[in-house]
This record gives sequence, structure tokens and C-alpha cells, in this order.
Amino acid sequence: MTDDPRKSETADQIYVNGNILTMDADNTIAEAMIVRNGLIEVVGSNAEIQNRIQAEESITDLQGKTVLPGFIDAHGHFPGSGLSAVGVDLNCPPIGKFTSIPQVLQALKDEAAATEKGNWVYGFGYDDTLLAEKRLLTRHDLDSVSTAHPVYVSHISGHLGMGNSLSLETVNIGRETPDPEGGVICREAETNMPTGVLEETAHFSVHTQAMQFTPENMLLVIQAAVADYTQYGVTTAQSGLCEQELIDGLSMGSQGQLIPIRLMTWPNPELSERIIDGEYETAPHNNEMFQIGAAKIIGDGSIQGFTANLSKPYHTPFKGDNQYSGYPVTDRQTMVSLVKKFHDAGMQIAIHGNGDATIDDIIFAISEAQRENPREDARHIIIHCQTVRDDQLQEIKRLGITPSFFPAHAYYWGDRHCDIFLGPERAQRMNPTRSALDMGIPFTIHVDTPVTPMRPLLLVWATVNRMSTGGNVIGADERITPLQALRATTIDAAWQIFQEKSKGSLEPGKFGYLVILSANPLENAETIREIEVLETVVGGKSVYKR
Repeated sequence: MTDDPRKSETADQIYVNGNILTMDADNTIAEAMIVRNGLIEVVGSNAEIQNRIQAEESITDLQGKTVLPGFIDAHGHFPGSGLSAVGVDLNCPPIGKFTSIPQVLQALKDEAAATEKGNWVYGFGYDDTLLAEKRLLTRHDLDSVSTAHPVYVSHISGHLGMGNSLSLETVNIGRETPDPEGGVICREAETNMPTGVLEETAHFSVHTQAMQFTPENMLLVIQAAVADYTQYGVTTAQSGLCEQELIDGLSMGSQGQLIPIRLMTWPNPELSERIIDGEYETAPHNNEMFQIGAAKIIGDGSIQGFTANLSKPYHTPFKGDNQYSGYPVTDRQTMVSLVKKFHDAGMQIAIHGNGDATIDDIIFAISEAQRENPREDARHIIIHCQTVRDDQLQEIKRLGITPSFFPAHAYYWGDRHCDIFLGPERAQRMNPTRSALDMGIPFTIHVDTPVTPMRPLLLVWATVNRMSTGGNVIGADERITPLQALRATTIDAAWQIFQEKSKGSLEPGKFGYLVILSANPLENAETIREIEVLETVVGGKSVYKR
């Protein structure tokens, strides 16, 4: 175990009279625990720890409150939840407040009025399916916001965006610009001019420009994200698909203790190739509080953006095409090449796959890599794995792949998946946690922040209840128990990233990463999302207290 550089700064913590859900192999429930020098020394009954307490030490009487291992973000994009510090949060209910395009445009105009001309105006969280107009924004809409500022709005899926004319000009996207591989520049039928809507790889260049924050603004983003994660009990965050600049910046923030929680970063394919070629050194960054982990590959897009790659057409025809089933961002041949390269180099691989057609490609690529170069316990990951079929789950088990599911979809988009995107039959099977559990497949769960808010207890509630915002149960047969869901975001999430020996459960020798809750999530499945985090502790140091 790598030493925690901060453990020497922590005070000893002694807890008694608690309901400590350890998440160990036996799901032991204890009363008391001692954390010394950032490490858990003993877990057991009140009586068992009495002879280890020194007279001068202070004791925290939990008064029956529940303690859990700190939540581990199995997949997200830290510090994305802090974007509200520098951009306009355009989310619709239940996350935000926007219900119509005029409201959206007015909020962007207000931001433009407060922004120096020439600087970017950035909005995020836009969800066309929840707005009254049920459409995406065009460049003409965004030109009405400003022609003196480049204006860019990111879709809630993170897989497409919308820009005004100036933003498109900034990255040289015009009438003659060809679609990039794995992306689409949407166009006006009569003029072939871009509409302003950019799908998948087509939006990368605009998104990158819009996200070039000043150091001062980046600090605001990080601070806001840290406050968000810690108040909801997250002790290990994750940042997927990182460029070098982001890893360098986050590593510096961690070393400077601006980020008091554990951070796992996943480099994008380009940086991953530089890592295995020896052009980028990871050793200077890696320690207990910060690590560069799996190579991240994008296989396809999002279901709610109509860019996930399905084996059968979308339930509602997309742009009038009743045979449309999405498309891959990374085709099978390229997927095989990338997976083989990273697998042969000994890297763990995490691949975004929402649609079952892309999941087929991922399974094929990993199978080929393992056939040519067998690796024990590689723990390659399929991120989201939302529409995975039973036959695919069987191959996932055979190959030792870890699915990381996104069950919060049942809550945020469940009704629309039934009615618009997937249809009732496929929607019932989304994120099949019960099926995976019954097959003996280890899995994790996540919220993909900032796609959905960092709310681990809401994630657990959604996984257990699978209830939509409309009050409908989406896939009752795929529900699991509160204990099983809690394990999927604690010890199993630690296992996913090869850290199960140091965190994820409350056991002697592990780091003291824990949360204190206002109620026991095992007692009432229906009220889990109402439970409050009272305190978040990292290595024996309190980083949030209500």
C-alpha cells in the first residue's frame, strides 16, 4: 500500500456506539472503530476497543448513527460538477429550473452581458426532450444571444453541443467542412450550412475552445466540485477521458491539497499511447491521493442524444428515419487496434459503450486481445453498458470484463427511454444489475457527473427502486437490494480500480475513508435518497461536516 502523504496531518479518530456497515466480505456490522495515522486500527464492539483507548484521546459517540466506507465514484468527470462556477447551468427539472428555449436564451444573454466581448459564453446541461419546444438550439438561436461572443451550449449527454456562428468560425467549421470520423456536423438542407448542432467528435474542437478556462476560473471550478463531492460523501472521485493538461492541473491541485479527496484519472487514447511509448511519465503523479489509471476509449454516444449505437432502430424514428440505430464513434477495426495496443502494454482499459451494437464491438476487441495475449485479472471495464443483452453478459463473464452501470438513468430518463428512445421492452432491461448479479458478474454503479449530479445515495436509491421521475418502475426484475447497491459504490468500486486492499470497506489496515449518515440505508429502501451525509472523513481527517 502506498503511503498517504496526508496521514501525518490527521488526528486519531475513535468512534463508539455506532452502526458501522463495514462492507467487508461478511458484511459485518460493528459498533466501534479506531482510526490512527489515517489508517483503520481496529473495528469491532465497544468492549473490544476499550483497552486500546488512551486516557487523553477524545471519543466520538455516534449515538447509533450509521457509518459507511466513503463512496467511490466509479465513473465521472471531475471537476465537471463545478462548471456552474463559470458557466450557465441550463438543466431542466428535476435537476434545474429551465422549461423553455426563451428562458435558456435569456439566461445566456444575461451571461453575455456580464462577459467581456470576445470571451466565450458557455452553457451546459441542455436537455431538448424536457423543454417545451422539444428541439436543439441552432446557430441562429445562439446568434440572438450574441454575435460578439463565441457561444457554446453542451447537451446534457455530453455527446453533442450547439454553437453560434462565431464559435463555429473560431474552429473553422463551415459549409465545406467534412464530417470528422465518428461525428456529424448537422446541416441545413437547402444551404448545407451547419445548423450549429455538432454530434460526437464534431463537437470536440468547439468544446475544447470553450473550456479553456483561466487559472483563476479553473480554481473556482475545482473548489465548487470539491464542495459538491465532499458534502455527498464521496472520498474517491474519478475523471475520465483526460488530456495531459487536465491531468497535470489536477495533479498539481491534489499535491497542493486543493483536492482533499482521492482522485483517479483515466487518460484519453492519445495520452495513453504517449504513456505506453514512454513519452509521458506517470510516476511523478501517482501516490495514494492521485493516480493515473485506465486508458479511456469512447465507443459510441448517448441514448438520449440519439448517438448510441444500437443493434435495432430507435423506438421513435430519428429525423424521420425509422431504420436509424445510431453510429459508432470508434469503429470495430479501430477498437480492436486500440484495445490490443493498450492490453499488450499491460494497461487497464475502460470503454464507453451505451448501445448493444458497440458493446458487441467492445467484447470482440477484448476477446481478440485476450486470445492473442492472455492476461489474468485485467479488469477491463465497459462504461455504462446500458443496453447489454444476456448473451453479451455471458461473454462479459467469460472474459472477466467489469460492467459499470448507470442506473440513475431509470430515474432521470426512464420514462423517455420507454416512450422515445428505446421503447418499453428495451427500457425495462436498461442497466441490468440483477441479471449481472445472478450471473456472478462483479459490477459497479455510477452517475457520470456532470451528466447527472453527484448524489451517491440517490444512485443507490435509483438502483434499488428503479423508479422514474414520473413515478413509474422501469424494470422491476432488475432491482437489487440496498446492501448490494451500496457494495457496488464502495468495495466493488474499489475493486474495479485495483484498490480493494486499501479502501472500499472499513477493515483494519485500510485507509480511514468513511461517511457518517443521518439514517441507515438498509432499513427503508424507499427513503434512501432522503438520507443526509453528516460528515465525510478522508484518512482520519474531516473534509465535510454538516
